[in-house]
Amino acid sequence: MFLADTNIFLEILLGQDKKEACKTFLISNIGDLSITDFSLHSIGVILFRYNKEDIFRKFVEDVMPDARLLTLPMELYNDVVNVRKSLKLDFDDAYQYSVAKYYGLKVATMDKDFEKIEDVEILFL
Repeated sequence: MFLADTNIFLEILLGQDKKEACKTFLISNIGDLSITDFSLHSIGVILFRYNKEDIFRKFVEDVMPDARLLTLPMELYNDVVNVRKSLKLDFDDAYQYSVAKYYGLKVATMDKDFEKIEDVEILFL
């Protein structure tokens, strides 16, 4: 099971350079994908900023039925702070890491900040 980082989806939705590799990854792992509530909200914020509300609607309709939406239990938010301090990650990466660790998932990302992680498997696309 994979936790797909926000950048995997945005790469496709914004038509960026690695969109084909990201599409291939997502298609190959349908049924084994999770996304955090933070990622879903971040995707919404970015697409709305670019006046791409219809793309967000299509994303929710097409992708979300095949992905598990995860959130971090409130009692574990202190862990996000600890991860930030120990691994020097920003909030979104510390949150993604904490969710992946809690649910026992591998992280699929293009974010090099995850190179610091040693106790969760990271797949770099």
